[in-house]
Amino acid sequence: MQAQKITTLFLDIGGVLLTNGWGRSSRALAAQKFKLDIVEINERHHLCFDTYEMGKLSMDEYLKQVIFYENRDFSSDEFKTFIYAQSQPLGDHIAFFKALKATHGLKVFAVNNEAKEMNEYRIRQFELYSLFDAFVSSCYVGLRKPDKDIFHLACDLAQVSPEQAIMIDDRQMFVDVAAGIGLNAMQFDTLENAKEKINSFFPV
Repeated sequence: MQAQKITTLFLDIGGVLLTNGWGRSSRALAAQKFKLDIVEINERHHLCFDTYEMGKLSMDEYLKQVIFYENRDFSSDEFKTFIYAQSQPLGDHIAFFKALKATHGLKVFAVNNEAKEMNEYRIRQFELYSLFDAFVSSCYVGLRKPDKDIFHLACDLAQVSPEQAIMIDDRQMFVDVAAGIGLNAMQFDTLENAKEKINSFFPV
């Protein structure tokens, strides 16, 4: 049976194109800068983060539960500025995927777990709308990886079979779930390694 032609690329954002927006290391930096109890912050974060990333809490509501549940000597705006500053581009990764899209005429969709305000900041700040055709983001669709339904939804929205798409994610668990529904899934570690794997899907 002949392999189906790849027409669509599903990409995670944090760890593939940009740094993670509000991950463990960022919380540790915040705890150090703002003199917070990192154990308490992480516990509160984990209790509500799924809800936050599914768009059911605003950033202000999330911060009230995780940071501003007691009086602080810094403002919410100061803390948000710090959070947003943690987002940085990873090398020339965005440029690479833009070129790949143009060369092979691919449709490109984001499939990512992200809260609404953070997602929209990152889209604007790094002009991700110039790469992606649509954003299958947890805050918009009410599903989070590793729920396999987010991958089924991405295929439905892109109108492709899983065999026609590649899912690239930096987390092995999410790669395994994507592969489980038939997607061509690969873990992203470095751009150089990714180039070699991706090129294998597009024989000359």
